[in-house]
Amino acid sequence: MNVAGAGAARSIFITGASAGIGRALAVHYAQQGCSVGVTARRASVLDTLCADFPGRIVGFTADVRNALAMQDAAHRFIDRCGLPDIVYANAGVSVGTLTEHSADAEVFREVIETNLLGLVHTFAPFLVPMRGRGSGILAGIASVAGVRGLPGASAYSASKAAAIAYLESLRIEERGNGLRVVTVCPGYIATDMTAANPYWMPFLLQVTDAAQRIARVTEQGRAYAIVPWQMALVARLMRMMPNALWDRLSSRGGRKPRRTG
Repeated sequence: MNVAGAGAARSIFITGASAGIGRALAVHYAQQGCSVGVTARRASVLDTLCADFPGRIVGFTADVRNALAMQDAAHRFIDRCGLPDIVYANAGVSVGTLTEHSADAEVFREVIETNLLGLVHTFAPFLVPMRGRGSGILAGIASVAGVRGLPGASAYSASKAAAIAYLESLRIEERGNGLRVVTVCPGYIATDMTAANPYWMPFLLQVTDAAQRIARVTEQGRAYAIVPWQMALVARLMRMMPNALWDRLSSRGGRKPRRTG
């Protein structure tokens, strides 16, 4: 398969497809005529998505934190649609956390397990057979929030920073095996996940536009891409900023709400 060509992919597997970027990616590829496997924790939402694209999208109820469930979903997809050309490890959660609240300890665990271990559990069942075929793309959805720590979002920033490092390690490990590992760091995307953000979100993208851009940089086999490109300039500035200045500026912004109830 020529992974660099637009529309070259025939079989796609996407986690976290019940809403947001994952759902938009599934629709994007289904409209291109691809066979798309999707996972999410909510079976009813997957059923609705599959019904919108009968024969194109097939759903598997699974939590990316559960390695066995992801293995089962992967094997069932391969049996039905063949080995995928692209695997998107997209499932993620974002919620405000504060270390001093004991109730947030479990939230920290959920965020880390979903946003980091979810990548591992998603890729693991596909890695060896794709390596044996000698082609394919493993795309992990990280975030610009992983570039520097954001106050009030310590679990989310930590999980995305770890995701970026994990994907880089995996990319180097697979060098020469015919596989491409792509790290995608979206900026602000208009989804339910960002709807509660009480602060300005520069270069906010609509989710359909974001999905198309993510698909494009993924199919190009880019090692690392920030979407949209304007956020890449912001991320570069964030990296270069001295700690004292970053601390002063970031402490003035709003903070993502914690989970209550």
